[in-house]
Amino acid sequence: MQTERPFVMSIAGYDPSGGAGLLADIKTMEQLKVQGLGVCTAMTLQTESQCLSLNWQPLEEILSAIDVLMKNYHVEAIKIGVVKDAQFLTEIIKTIKLNNPEAKIVWDPVLKSTSEFSFFDLNTVSKLKNALKQIDLMTPNYNEYKVLKESEILEKAENSCSVLIKGGHREDQLGTDILVNNRKEISIHPTDETSVYYPKHGSGCVLSSAIASHLALGKNVEEAFRNGKLYIEKFLTSNSTLLGFHSN
Repeated sequence: MQTERPFVMSIAGYDPSGGAGLLADIKTMEQLKVQGLGVCTAMTLQTESQCLSLNWQPLEEILSAIDVLMKNYHVEAIKIGVVKDAQFLTEIIKTIKLNNPEAKIVWDPVLKSTSEFSFFDLNTVSKLKNALKQIDLMTPNYNEYKVLKESEILEKAENSCSVLIKGGHREDQLGTDILVNNRKEISIHPTDETSVYYPKHGSGCVLSSAIASHLALGKNVEEAFRNGKLYIEKFLTSNSTLLGFHSN
C-alpha cells in the first residue's frame, strides 16, 4: 500500500459530465496530492447545464463500500456530497465513525442543482441534529444556507460543527464566504478582486473536496478552507465555460 499520500474518501454522486460529484472530487484530490477513494451514492444523467435523472444507490451497498475501503485504507478525511435524506447521512457517518472515529468529515449539503433538480429530502432536515454533532465542517452555498436557516438546523450546527457559508450565489459581496468556526465568524473575500470569476458546474463539490484534502494534509479547518479557496479560485478563472479546468 502506498504511504506517501494520505487517503481521502469522496462519498458522492456520479456525474457523467465530470464536472461535479465523484469525478470532480477525485480530480481535485489528485491535484492536491492526496489519494482519492470513491463511493457512489447516486447515478445521475446530467450535463454541465442540466440534470435529467437520478437513481439512488441502495444504502446497504453504500455502507458496505465505505466499510471495505476504510478497513483496507487509513482514511484521514471524508467529503460527503449528495445524499438522499437524513437517514442516509446518519448511517454513512455511523459507518465512518465505527471504522475511524478520528476521521475528519466535510458535508456539502447538496439540496438542489443550479438547474433546480431536487436531491435532498427537505422533510427530513429536522432529523439532522445528531449527524451534525459528528461532522467537522458543513459547506452550504448561500441559497442552501437560507433554506437551512429557516429550519433552524443551522444554528444547531454552529454549536457543534464549523459552517462555511459560500458566497458564490450572493447578490451582495459576491464571492465573499463566511466561516463560522468555534462560534466566531470570519469573512473571507476573494483573493484577487480584479480577477474574472466564471460560474462553474460542480464548484461546490470542488471546494469541499479541496478542503477535505487539506484537512487530511494536517491543516485545521480555517487553514484548510483558505487553501481550498485558492484552489477554487483557479478553477473559477480557468475558462469561460461551465466546465472548469483543474490545476494547482
